[in-house]
Amino acid sequence: MKLKSILLALALTASSALYAQELPSGLSRANMNTKVKPGNDFFEYAAGGWMKAHPLTPEYSRYTQFEELSELNTKQLQSLIEEYAKGQYPQGSLQRKIGALYRLANDSVRLNREGYAPLKNNLALVRGIKDKKQYEMVAYALTRAGVQTMFGFYAGADIKDARVNLLDISQSGLSMGNRDLYLDSDAATLKIRNAYKDYVVKLFTMVGVSEQEAKAKMEDLMRIETRLAKAQYDVVKLREPEANYHKMTYMQLLADFGGIDWNAALLQSAVPPVKHVTVGQPEFLHEVEAVLAEESLEALKNYTEFKLINDAASALSDDFRAAYFNFYGTVKNGAPQDRPRWKRANATVQSVLGMAVGKMYVEKYFPESSKKQMEELVHNLQIALGQRIDMQDWMSAETKKRAHEKLDAFYVKVGYPNKWVDYTALNIDENLSLYENLYNAAIFENDRHFSEHVNKPVDRDEWLMNPQEINAYYNPTTNEICFPAGILQPPFFDPNVDDACNYGAIGVVIGHEMTHGFDDKGSQYDKDGNLNDWWTAEDKANFKARTDQMAAFFDKQVVLPGLHANGKLTNGENIADHGGLNIAFLALHNAMKEKPLGIKDGFTPEQRFFLSYGLIWATNVRNEALRSLAMTDPHSPARLRVNAALPHIDAWYEAFGVKKGNKLFLPKEQRVDVW
Repeated sequence: MKLKSILLALALTASSALYAQELPSGLSRANMNTKVKPGNDFFEYAAGGWMKAHPLTPEYSRYTQFEELSELNTKQLQSLIEEYAKGQYPQGSLQRKIGALYRLANDSVRLNREGYAPLKNNLALVRGIKDKKQYEMVAYALTRAGVQTMFGFYAGADIKDARVNLLDISQSGLSMGNRDLYLDSDAATLKIRNAYKDYVVKLFTMVGVSEQEAKAKMEDLMRIETRLAKAQYDVVKLREPEANYHKMTYMQLLADFGGIDWNAALLQSAVPPVKHVTVGQPEFLHEVEAVLAEESLEALKNYTEFKLINDAASALSDDFRAAYFNFYGTVKNGAPQDRPRWKRANATVQSVLGMAVGKMYVEKYFPESSKKQMEELVHNLQIALGQRIDMQDWMSAETKKRAHEKLDAFYVKVGYPNKWVDYTALNIDENLSLYENLYNAAIFENDRHFSEHVNKPVDRDEWLMNPQEINAYYNPTTNEICFPAGILQPPFFDPNVDDACNYGAIGVVIGHEMTHGFDDKGSQYDKDGNLNDWWTAEDKANFKARTDQMAAFFDKQVVLPGLHANGKLTNGENIADHGGLNIAFLALHNAMKEKPLGIKDGFTPEQRFFLSYGLIWATNVRNEALRSLAMTDPHSPARLRVNAALPHIDAWYEAFGVKKGNKLFLPKEQRVDVW
């Protein structure tokens, strides 16, 4: 379980130029649907026109403002990548590695000629296993190359001593991802599960297994994965830091979980010797012990053989990719068509050499002025959050003091890292297949991660995402907020429009990221990143009452017929949306004290703020994808991030005259007030 809270967020830059009243509003009525009353469906009112103008194309299961910007970023990156693919560069240079990997991923003739031949050596390795001791050795060696096994290793900050890294052992092993897909019996889940079984059989037959034998192998796989699913923590329990932390010595691990060959697991996974570990889910590991002891050697081999084929499918010939996409893209998420090959090749390069591409990206597309402007805006939002903390009448002076200390300790990262990943040891060899290169690249990344983190202090300057990504995050163990360069551009921020739109769009989500430090999960960590209760008992009870109220409210929201939102799963993100709206709205009013804004395009600055917020979540999504997201995503569906978030914001009622009788109206006493 990774101790970071990541949101696909928005970011913006700001400068004194933003305060000039002569700037246009930035709103377009074409993006709206003014036939709808704002108090009945604000999501449609603010973004209905945009959604109508951006219908889903076959390659997308979901299309949002993020995808629109992603298309622009992909094209910008493609121009760089193609330049390297066509040019001649020195052996070992980053340009040559990028170009070579792109050529390999884009060479359909070679991929189809090779078929599954690149996989045959590893298949023979698994099929040739003679006993269970050898099985564990081989399975863990494959894990080093990214092939899934029943549990996973990750080195991250010790949540109770955040200065140092600790090896985390956590649940894994499910190729469908979500445990509920193995356990639930509703019609939608059964459809996915049956399609998964067909997919498993198909992959086995594609590597030379008879239909009858493939079905037997599938039954072994399903039995083992279902056992693992029953033992796994659900998505809500995985959000509880204390419940997923069980620190012990390595000798205790050997004694308490003796049914697993830990020496082989660490050695084959290239994890250095350790004195301590944390076991995320002890009950699950005991089930892994039982599976290893009770399942036949042949069943275990069948389990790992499928993991190997499934992991390789997208790097083999077109028929393998088509089978993979049909299940994961179409059945699970509803997309009828795969992405073009050039986009997939582009994504392959970024998955392997992401920081290298990112460095070239920021050099070309991200000016230093944007970094400075963004840091200024973040500072403005920090001031507003401090004011919001002081306004909470349910909170004591003692807890407010500690909240301010945590806020003041925020580590802000903007644009790009101070140091870059060294890819010198990564070799991209065009004499090898795409699959073999990706296999070797996964080993490189695995080894780099463990060598840089195990038994090492936490590096606060490390970035958890690439600078070209359209994303942002808050990490509780380093108490940091991070805004990569990729999102610091239009259409989410425009220096040529006024503050109301910019604060309502990206300013809200900067405030959102800050609020993650004080949501139901982030609030458990102190200013130094340690899991430490810094609240008074009374304040903690008051906070819990408010956040429980938020969870209960979202539990009642309908996502699809027969499917409600999961308020406990999404509680942290919903609290952060709530805080982000309040903080950014206050920051806008702080700015308007010096430079007032008037009515533009028929809307007050307060109205423009909320309209801009509604527009950033404009989304078209297929039902399959929406169902999948509702089951696993800690963020609420986009419609609810507008229509279920705004009814708790008093200023929204005032801005649009929302009254009793409107569908979204919520009586004052039922509104949540936190941050």
